[in-house]
Amino acid sequence: MVRFLERQGFTLIRVRGSHHVMASGARHTVVPVHGSDAIKTGTLRKILRDVGLSTAEFEQLWNT
Repeated sequence: MVRFLERQGFTLIRVRGSHHVMASGARHTVVPVHGSDAIKTGTLRKILRDVGLSTAEFEQLWNT
């Protein structure tokens, strides 16, 4: 998810433990990084809401 957001123009602001804070202009979000564990559905939806993407837009960008 961190790499995906970087491709969308977000930059890593800081890391505190396993939480990566990403920002792009006025938009920001926190991405939990726990090794190779998958991000839970609710957490993913919160991240997408924070960055202003719908699930359809996310799927389209993820697959390109």
